[in-house]
Amino acid sequence: MYCAALNLVVLTRFQDHQGFDGVMLGHSGMDYHFEFTQCREHPVAASPTHEDLLVFYAPDREEWESACDRLVDNGFVRVTSFNPYWDVSGRTYADPDGYRVVMQNAAWSS
Repeated sequence: MYCAALNLVVLTRFQDHQGFDGVMLGHSGMDYHFEFTQCREHPVAASPTHEDLLVFYAPDREEWESACDRLVDNGFVRVTSFNPYWDVSGRTYADPDGYRVVMQNAAWSS
C-alpha cells in the first residue's frame, strides 16, 4: 500500500529478530527509510492521532495530483486535516489504521 502510493521500494525485511518482524521502505542510497515493525509476543493495536503525520512536499502540480491519485488508488481515504494549515495547499489521507499522510503542493522550506 505505502510502496505503490508513495513510490517507495522495500529495502529489506526481517523476521523474528528478537521477537520483532519488520519491513523498511525507501530508496537505495538515501539517508532515511521508513520502518514498520510488529512484536510477535506483544501485539499493539493501532493508536494514531490526528496529528501523527507523514508529510511529503511536491511543488509540481501534476506530480502532486498524481501522488494524490495514487494514495486513493491504493486504499488511502481523503480526510479533513485536524490542523487547517494542511488543507490550504495540501490534502490529507488516512490509511486503514487511521495513520495520516499529507501531500503538500509546495516546496519544503525550513
